[in-house]
Amino acid sequence: MNIAVVGLGLIGGSLCKAIKHRTKHLCLGLDQSEETIRAALNQGAIDREIGPDGLKEADMTFVCLHPQQSIDFLLQNRDCFRPGSIVADVCGVKKAVVDQVTLPLRERGVAFVGTHPMAGREFSGFAYSLDSLFDRASFIITPSAGTPGCAIEAVEALAKDIGFARIVLTTPLEHDRIIAFTSQLAHVVSSAYIKSPSLKKQGGFTGGSFQDLTRVAKLNEEMWTTLFLLNQGPLVEEIDCILARLAEYREAIAAGDADRLCALLREGRILKEESLRETE
Repeated sequence: MNIAVVGLGLIGGSLCKAIKHRTKHLCLGLDQSEETIRAALNQGAIDREIGPDGLKEADMTFVCLHPQQSIDFLLQNRDCFRPGSIVADVCGVKKAVVDQVTLPLRERGVAFVGTHPMAGREFSGFAYSLDSLFDRASFIITPSAGTPGCAIEAVEALAKDIGFARIVLTTPLEHDRIIAFTSQLAHVVSSAYIKSPSLKKQGGFTGGSFQDLTRVAKLNEEMWTTLFLLNQGPLVEEIDCILARLAEYREAIAAGDADRLCALLREGRILKEESLRETE
């Protein structure tokens, strides 16, 4: 199978490396950076560079760009994809992408499959890509009504071949609702937490909890701004929820109410323990 990857950053580059390391598929790379293309060729991550016209050679294409860039690329180049081929994106929001590109691609005879690999690092760019990035990770697929079953099966099979341990099928809307909690809220909280004036005095006072909570504050602000705004409703609901919970802790601490504070902490511990058992 010929697989094209558009955008050879952290995710796109890792896809290429995993495909070449774990399968016998031909990998075609498209990126606006000649330096990135050279690096990908030199490292054997891609077999050949292509431009948009070369997408007609691909049986399956992964577009690994930021959300709005993905939408724009797919719409502007829809006539470059070969009818009968499969096209997928890897964006962290799904409904906005799926809603805008599925029908135009379907009219071209192309099956679009929305996906979201649940893997990443606090670094970006091809230089940080790994052929092992997806090992034991989850791969979310968000088909829309009318997505051919054979296209879903082909994408799922490739995901398993390159290391993903769990395949999750859900709707684009449900994906965005859950990802607002499991990913986007964590980035908002981390970014807000690190803005405390106490940050300047933290030297020598930090341990694992500080590192864990601040790790994702080192983010790509342009990409995450787009992700947040494309998922505005669900994310605002999650922010409202955590603000309400924080207010409960603040009130108990300010009032010196040990019983209430202990009960709140107990509730949190139990919920965490239950969630760990569910994932075992």
